[in-house]
Amino acid sequence: MEPLGAQVRIDAAGNFRAVYPGLKPNAPRMLIGSHLDTVPNAGAYDGILGVVIAVGLLEELRGRRLSFAIEVVGFSEEEGVRFGTPFIGSRALVGKLDHQLLDVKDARGISVRKAIEEFGLNTEMISQAELPGDTLAYLEFHIEQGPVLEKMNLPLAAVDTIAGQSRLELTFLGRANHAGTTPMHQRCDAIAGAAEWIGTVERIAQEIPGLVATVGKIEAKPGATNVIAGEATMTLDVRHGINAIRLRVVEDLISQAKEIALRRGLSVGETNLLSQASVVMNQFLVSEIENAIVKTGCQPHRMVSGAGHDAMIMAEKVPSAMIFLRTPGGISHDPAESVAREDVEKALDCGLHLLDQLSASPEFYKRNECA
Repeated sequence: MEPLGAQVRIDAAGNFRAVYPGLKPNAPRMLIGSHLDTVPNAGAYDGILGVVIAVGLLEELRGRRLSFAIEVVGFSEEEGVRFGTPFIGSRALVGKLDHQLLDVKDARGISVRKAIEEFGLNTEMISQAELPGDTLAYLEFHIEQGPVLEKMNLPLAAVDTIAGQSRLELTFLGRANHAGTTPMHQRCDAIAGAAEWIGTVERIAQEIPGLVATVGKIEAKPGATNVIAGEATMTLDVRHGINAIRLRVVEDLISQAKEIALRRGLSVGETNLLSQASVVMNQFLVSEIENAIVKTGCQPHRMVSGAGHDAMIMAEKVPSAMIFLRTPGGISHDPAESVAREDVEKALDCGLHLLDQLSASPEFYKRNECA
């Protein structure tokens, strides 16, 4: 990126940062980026494509300067795989990478702080990763990771809202016993209770428009073929664009779990792992994105993102927006994840139109001054 005229660095949280100057030396900046990490056994585009498109936009400018500087950011960590806490990279930019988070440890007992220092960075410099006060906005290109745009035959969409998430862990406790000698009516089978509840999760989720609920992991103990399980622990992931609906469903599902446990002679307990409120994207930027999509010759569309993104963290400090690219087959977090070349071309075209629109927009600057 240096041949493009960008000043490149890695901040103390491991984020890749590159600033492409504006027309004036002290011009405010607009951030464009996404995350560089991914999940185990993943594809090549989740997150990374957004960083590549940001670099591609600078290449397409061909040395042309705008009224604002552009900072490309590749976040070091978004998925939360290693430490169980997502958005470490973007939290640093909004001043939320605190001592408590730095002390979180991975499965091997290595803390976030130690991992950063072993990489060769200084955690005492974390505060220098924070956004400068003149930051105008944050824009993120990302694959949809779902089938909606493909079904609508649309290459691009503006994200209107990022759905809120609730993540919990529930444990049904029963009584382990011999599988061959214990009559069915005398069992306190934790797995059977968990299975009934999982069916309830699916049924309730199907009844509420826009809601998704997933039991993604289950572990039974003692875990032997010929032993009735005395314990079954599972995860619950609930998402919706409206916080009140999401929270009401979580309460209902916990209540259903307790009812099932009581009827089956079991007990159940829950642990809250995450409660992330839904985030509405900046509506001025969303409208500008729609205008830019129209200029590419495509039909504009607004949609809710069911997945979490760095944009929801960045929105705490600066106006933020996202542009989705169609995901063939709706496949993501899998090696079969892909993107169409022509959709990437449309995204670059859209991005250039958007940059020119914002560079010439007094309202863009005025809105941010008011904010």
